[in-house]
Amino acid sequence: MRHSKVWCMAFPAAAALAGAIGCGSDTSAPGGAGGSTATGGSATGGAASGGNAGVPSLGGATSGGAGSANGGSLGGGSATAGAANGGASGASAGASAAGAAGDSKGGAAGAGGSSAGSAGAATAGAGSGSGGAGSAHVMMNFFVTSDTKSNGNLGGLTGADARCQMLATAVGHGSKVWRAYLSVASPATNARDRIGSGPYFNSKGEQLAADKDALHARTGDAALFLDEKGNRINGQWAGSPTPNQHDILTGSQKDGTITTGQTCGDWTATTGMSAVGHADGLGPNMAATGNYINWTGSHTGQCSDTAPGGGAGKIYCFVGP
Repeated sequence: MRHSKVWCMAFPAAAALAGAIGCGSDTSAPGGAGGSTATGGSATGGAASGGNAGVPSLGGATSGGAGSANGGSLGGGSATAGAANGGASGASAGASAAGAAGDSKGGAAGAGGSSAGSAGAATAGAGSGSGGAGSAHVMMNFFVTSDTKSNGNLGGLTGADARCQMLATAVGHGSKVWRAYLSVASPATNARDRIGSGPYFNSKGEQLAADKDALHARTGDAALFLDEKGNRINGQWAGSPTPNQHDILTGSQKDGTITTGQTCGDWTATTGMSAVGHADGLGPNMAATGNYINWTGSHTGQCSDTAPGGGAGKIYCFVGP
């Protein structure tokens, strides 16, 4: 025999903000078998909306029965204090509780700003640490651009710097001043002088080198020279997707100084040649010899088309000095 009941619960003023009353219903079976399911219930500012909604508790949890709670997520997908990107409890907010009828503590967001649901735990404080959706590690001060360019006209250093700044901003690092690792002839500028003194960390917080000399002494590496989203750059490494895109525009020699006449008109032209480095430090058939290993300057490319030879108009970005 089954029975239903309807209940209302008034929130304390501090938790409910607007003094909202959450009402809902539950249906339980004798002996706790099956429990109840709360559907459609969302909590925004402490008020419950939708039919058959579970009551949101202080942290924004939905209390249902022993079954799973579908819905019952936090309004806006964020916690009460210090919302993290991607910190919502997801499409299935409630965890299953075994046995007795009564309540099932769902994936609740506590007052500290973390939310645990089927989408995984989120950490409060956007832009800090690693992991949050759409964010890079807090230590990141280097990356390879995830976007591409079909030719060598980057809008000069100004346009290239703006490109770095835009991509960094998209992953939570817009407060830093970013510079493209590019050399130009006028005014004479070496790429190595446009970047900070180190140490250098990628978008996963992994260190490439301790200082500028060590950075230019090392070789390219597919596992470390990542884009701002933490992805490897297509190259010659085993299992790489296609097409090959490991040619990175630099206009530079191995030591980071200008390669004269190979800067695509200081990155404003689609004629001439460019100097490119290999992000993965590899050549054809995974060759790790000669100039192929250099992340700064491996060979020349065409300013009219960056694809031949294995390029996509990508550049390196560093936090400036």
